[in-house]
Amino acid sequence: MRAMATVKPAAAAHAAANPLALKFCGLNFTSPIVLLSGCVGFGEEYTRIEGFSNRDAGAIVLKGTTGKPRLGNPPHRVYETPAGMLNAIGLQNPGVEHVVASILPQLDFDETRFIANVCGSTVEEYVEVTRRFDDSPIDAIEINISCPNVKEGGVAFGNYPDMSAQVVAACRRVTKKPLITKLSPNQTDIRENARRCIEAGSDALSVINTIMGMAIDVRTRRPVIGNVQGGLSGPAIKPIALLKVHQVYEVARPHGVPIIGQGGITSASDAIEFIIAGATAIGVGTALFYEPLICKSINDGIAEYLRAEGFSEVTQLVGTLRTTNETQDCAISG
Repeated sequence: MRAMATVKPAAAAHAAANPLALKFCGLNFTSPIVLLSGCVGFGEEYTRIEGFSNRDAGAIVLKGTTGKPRLGNPPHRVYETPAGMLNAIGLQNPGVEHVVASILPQLDFDETRFIANVCGSTVEEYVEVTRRFDDSPIDAIEINISCPNVKEGGVAFGNYPDMSAQVVAACRRVTKKPLITKLSPNQTDIRENARRCIEAGSDALSVINTIMGMAIDVRTRRPVIGNVQGGLSGPAIKPIALLKVHQVYEVARPHGVPIIGQGGITSASDAIEFIIAGATAIGVGTALFYEPLICKSINDGIAEYLRAEGFSEVTQLVGTLRTTNETQDCAISG
């Protein structure tokens, strides 16, 4: 029998009015949908499309921001693959001072919650950018620990638990805003990394970032992406992302740390799978490129599922995956 959460009368009335509403790190989300960093610019790109509204998302993560302006990588920077997309934008952005002084004042914080995405090539840069966003109207801060550490020969912070924890702890010291750590799938044990990030002070986890891949032009025998490799997103990575969300949920649940589950979500059914696996909120990104109005259909589909299954609010569905065995690290085939 499904365990039903105890809901206070006021909360029950709120849920009845909007079963998709939830609290995430103390922030009110009107929908579990989070629009992902790099896919919606600085919150204004899709507002130019007729029928699109930021209000259809519970939160929007702004484009990755560094201490100083960056031009990004040489072209080609985006390439469509079967069931996915490779990108190597290279964190092109105008720098944190411009974002805080010129972009944030143009955002309508009554529409939705806005989350900054902090990037850096050193721990000091992460701290600098986090401190600057702490002194701004931004609702929360996501740390992109998949950035390369220039002091360690370019290895990604997020692929090593010690480095990940170091970045999170340093950022935690300079902000009181909710801190979300975006975990990389390109590592040996994402559960250990999640544990270390929680211990270092992360309030939530974003699972997963893109998976590294490449494409080759057979006519020239050269990489299609100018940076040789790029991050793979889209439906191709969904099974991997689902497993990683479930693995991280096993670590995060005892601490009450919520997860933004992401990776290949293109429908309400996809979103529901991630919520069942343990995600409190779900990230939509690549799907926006070919269906800009997808948020409405995902919201409608989740709401219909909740009604059909007898749930009064979406949070009751989180982590309801029925399993008989602990998650295994390998699969037997052949």
